Amino acid sequence: MPVRNEVIAGGVESTKQLLGRYLVGFTDETRVAQPPGLPNHVAWSLGHLALTMHKIAEKFDGQPVPESPFDPESVAFGSTPVPDTSKYPQLDVCTATYEAACDRLAAAVRAASDAKLDERIKWGPAEITLEAAALRMIFHNGMHTGQIADVRRALNMKSIFA
Repeated sequence: MPVRNEVIAGGVESTKQLLGRYLVGFTDETRVAQPPGLPNHVAWSLGHLALTMHKIAEKFDGQPVPESPFDPESVAFGSTPVPDTSKYPQLDVCTATYEAACDRLAAAVRAASDAKLDERIKWGPAEITLEAAALRMIFHNGMHTGQIADVRRALNMKSIFA
């Protein structure tokens, strides 16, 4: 297997554990807590990340975005998270949905040929390679992990490092 496939796939997979550390202490009630001044809550973030990774995986493997326990419009780019627990799956389902998307994207990257990784796609206003899109998903997952860290601090939750 080409090295770049494995490095990118491993990076995607590592975000499961890295983000997962920040979920400790959240409950089914606090999964939709959105303190003032913060853009997202945990449930929205997990659904949004899953949807985005599935959209990139679709570009690799040609399979559609799977049915989801999330309403895709409620977690799409530009959507507004709401603090209503009935609008989002339970925390364990949110987490499993995110992890399944990580697994799918990692598998799609591992299976990709060099030509596939070099293929150019339209993503937002830009045109980028599939390799760049997959790398961007690692960054995207990390950026939203930072937002979850901010929610933790605003809710006075225990540090993950304590």
